[in-house]
Amino acid sequence: MTRFIQAIVLSAALLSCVVVTGCAVTRGDETAGEYVDDATITTRVKTRFATDSDVSAMRIKVDTDKGVVRLSGFAKTHTEKQKAIELARSVPGVKDVRDGIAIESANK
Repeated sequence: MTRFIQAIVLSAALLSCVVVTGCAVTRGDETAGEYVDDATITTRVKTRFATDSDVSAMRIKVDTDKGVVRLSGFAKTHTEKQKAIELARSVPGVKDVRDGIAIESANK
């Protein structure tokens, strides 16, 4: 029972920190809530990539900051790159998509 009470006290302390002070986290002045929203957006974009047969979830990286998704890495074709951008834009909460995806050269 003691661990249960400790968990409740810790949860209450974290919640009060978020509610009262906004709890800035290590990513500049982003609040804990914004950080969680960004993590959720990143996860949703990566999930869409993973479930789409035209986009490589392993080769295209996703980073989100305050609703702005930055895509980087490599696509095999222009079509794959465009599909990745479209999938990212379709995720709820995405404010903008910044494209940093390079097309792999076939002459390797």
